[in-house]
Amino acid sequence: MGKPLDPAHDHRISLEAAAAMTKAHRDGGTLRTGDSAAYNAKALLDLLQQPGCVGMRYYKGRTKAGESSMVLVGVDKDGNDMVGGILIDNGMPCPPWCSDGNVLTG
Repeated sequence: MGKPLDPAHDHRISLEAAAAMTKAHRDGGTLRTGDSAAYNAKALLDLLQQPGCVGMRYYKGRTKAGESSMVLVGVDKDGNDMVGGILIDNGMPCPPWCSDGNVLTG
């Protein structure tokens, strides 16, 4: 059975944390593969409903513990990252926040 998402989970992170994570990913090292993470709709809607936001971009990152992660940022009409706005990470990782088995989970 899947584990319900925690609606109070705060996915937001600072620009400094996001920059450190994406730099750590670029610097390389062994990454875990096959992992996923879930994000609450509120966090994603907050990001997408920012004034001037027309989409979202993700960057691969790495946490201080060396875990693979994603940094989400809004994109403006010119295709630029909205680094002065909401940045998201802190996804709820699978495991334990996993879906029941399906074609995406193998």
